[in-house]
Amino acid sequence: MNSAPRRARRVGTALRLSAFLGALLVVVMAASTWATWHSLSTRSHTQATESLTASIADYSAAAASTTATSIDSFTVSYLSTTVLPAGQQLIVTFTGGHRYASSGATSLLKNPEIKALLNGVPAGSTMATVKSGVVNVLTLRSPIVEGGRTIGQVMATYDMSSAAADQRSMLQLAIIGAAIAFLAAVLGAYLLLRRLLGTVGRITTTARTIEEGDLDRRLGDQGTDDEVGELAATFDSMLDRIDDVLAMQRRLLADVSHQLKTPLTVIRGHLEVLSRTDLSDPEEIADTLALLLGEVEHMRQLTEQLLFLGRSLERDFLRVEPVALRAFVAELATATSVLGTRQVLVGEVEDVVVEVDEAKLRGALLNLLDNAVKATNDGDHIELDARVRPATGELAITVGDSGPGIPLEQRELVLTRFGRPDSSVREGTGLGLSIVGAVAEAHGGRIEIGVSHLGGLAATVVLPSSVMFDGATSLHEEEHSR
Repeated sequence: MNSAPRRARRVGTALRLSAFLGALLVVVMAASTWATWHSLSTRSHTQATESLTASIADYSAAAASTTATSIDSFTVSYLSTTVLPAGQQLIVTFTGGHRYASSGATSLLKNPEIKALLNGVPAGSTMATVKSGVVNVLTLRSPIVEGGRTIGQVMATYDMSSAAADQRSMLQLAIIGAAIAFLAAVLGAYLLLRRLLGTVGRITTTARTIEEGDLDRRLGDQGTDDEVGELAATFDSMLDRIDDVLAMQRRLLADVSHQLKTPLTVIRGHLEVLSRTDLSDPEEIADTLALLLGEVEHMRQLTEQLLFLGRSLERDFLRVEPVALRAFVAELATATSVLGTRQVLVGEVEDVVVEVDEAKLRGALLNLLDNAVKATNDGDHIELDARVRPATGELAITVGDSGPGIPLEQRELVLTRFGRPDSSVREGTGLGLSIVGAVAEAHGGRIEIGVSHLGGLAATVVLPSSVMFDGATSLHEEEHSR
């Protein structure tokens, strides 16, 4: 049986990026080394030229001011007594055939190229480079003028071997330094990339494991506070968020299946009874239809509220706009009077403007007010206030009533989906406070359950200080400082 051809293993990203960096460094370092070498060579040539020019100028000035009987005798005296810079020689040739040179110029006089230059007299200063063995010799020739006529030439030479040795040393040091820098940079980049890409690889492996069904897998603390650690922490946070959403969806589906089971059973039971009932009795049929419609309405409300809770997880759930808090609370108090004949009290309300989703926040608070109406009797009191908490700067909108309240051990229960203090009561869907909590959490806040000073329940929607305009927050801070 023929096996599938093995796929060639691809070179690792860290190695490829390090190789690219190495190639780039080679180009940059080569250009830098050449530029440095060229600069040093140019400077050495310039310094040699200046030194040769100065030597010829010194000879010409001394010759012009000499009191010797002849130029030849002066030249012999000058060359024997003058100390030239290291590497320099001076050769003077006259048209009569006489030639004089400084000590050490013997080898130069045997050089064919030097001889050819000495045989002719230049019209002006002329520079040339000749080869003397393996050494380059820089030459500068200038005519000797006396009485308006040219009587010879003076040649100054400079041995460039010392400068060449300096250039070679510099080049060697530059290459060694570049090689060390190259190795350090490439190795450091490779190790750093291996570390960075190692985290990316672990993220990929974790994502693959999660894709295969292990939703509890996490990267964990990477031991660093840099971007790599932040990436890992963000990845784990994203997985936690996804896990929470999936858990909420599973719980929601379980709750839905449980909650719809009862009304569906009731509807089926009544339909079965109806199928065995004498259809000539219109009163019994009407009663059965009323019961069925009630169960259908209950399921409709339940479905709408579940859809609302599902939408609360979406990013664009809120439509935030500026809302004047006092006018908003006054409208809620007016709306409460329609729900029942209760004494609606408006307590302290901050004079601020808040940025909230007015419709959803109004719906959540009306839910709390409707609960307060159901928990009280005609003539009982309901209070609505909105205060900024001095310690945290949070905005707390509270609905309090004078009803029986909720026992301490059951307060956590009522905040859960389908939670009711009295399980025997089937009125409502049990999602009211869950919806209020979802709206508060979407604004970055929460819902709190406590005891009202009226003696009953106090349900509070707590919103963060960020929902208030800066001017409102500053006003609160100023009042708190006073």
